[in-house]
Amino acid sequence: MSIALVITVTLVMGVIFVNGWTDAPNAIATAVSTRVLRPNVAIGIAVVMNFLGALVMTFFNAQVAETISNIVSFDSQGIQAAQVALAASLFSIVVWAVAAWYFGIPTSESHALIAGLTGSAMALGGLNAVNGQEWTKVLIGLVVSTVLGFGGGYLITKLLVLIFRDVPRRKANKFFTWGQASAAAANAFLHGAQDGQKFMGVFMLGLFYNNLAEKTGNGFVIPIWVMALCSITMGIGTSVGGMRIIKSVGMDMVKLETYQGFSADLSAAICLFLASVFGIPVSTTHTKTTAIMGVGASRRLSSVDWRIVREMVFAWVMTFPGCGLIAYVMAKLFVAIF
Repeated sequence: MSIALVITVTLVMGVIFVNGWTDAPNAIATAVSTRVLRPNVAIGIAVVMNFLGALVMTFFNAQVAETISNIVSFDSQGIQAAQVALAASLFSIVVWAVAAWYFGIPTSESHALIAGLTGSAMALGGLNAVNGQEWTKVLIGLVVSTVLGFGGGYLITKLLVLIFRDVPRRKANKFFTWGQASAAAANAFLHGAQDGQKFMGVFMLGLFYNNLAEKTGNGFVIPIWVMALCSITMGIGTSVGGMRIIKSVGMDMVKLETYQGFSADLSAAICLFLASVFGIPVSTTHTKTTAIMGVGASRRLSSVDWRIVREMVFAWVMTFPGCGLIAYVMAKLFVAIF
């Protein structure tokens, strides 16, 4: 086994672990904040459902992985340069994600992944290394996750208030408690389906540039052992927990009641499911937080702590140039050294 492959696989596993550590808590944040689930129980559910989502969804539909594996090309300067640049992109993602976790900011690991791959590929081949058609799906994903997340959270909340206006509060809360627990599990499953596939796509690129995988048509045939390894690693990362992110997403941004938490989780789950089916890579963090914003706005705009929102939006906006620039510089440096 080559040193390049060992480094690449180690970094991919590190990025997947960090994703489970920093991103996965978003799926369960609202259920914890509304006290539907205790933190330890919620994290346990997230571990299991992230694992199943990454494994099961990839087995039946791997379009998201195909999109990520085709979004850029590292071929312009040969195999060795491609191996080094890919490693540089993964290194930059880990740096960015850990920094965001430290400051408690739910930055998008998906955006960091795309930015890191793009920056390091451009270090080798400039704009010609970027597949514009696949990158368009990323932009579509940004719009879809914002519109469906926010709009879904707003409309579902309004609809539930209308439907349950004459239902006794105790009876309604019992329904919303079970509903939110189920929706939180669905969010964790779909987080695994989305983010698990993205990193499987990167894993396959690592194997490809070490002559251990072949592209067939537009993508790779992902072996079951890759699905299992990535799924298990994400599950382990999730088990580490992430109360800082849970606090930022589920507690500080909007104060939610149970029916509102259910609305946010249901809206995010619908959006993530549709994106996964159609192979559109979206940010699970972006989707969940915009859904929470929509829920808060349905009550009144002042219900949303816009200071927290501004911090999140700033982090999202800065991820593409910030992580991309780190990856670009690291790729240039690594290629020069190695």
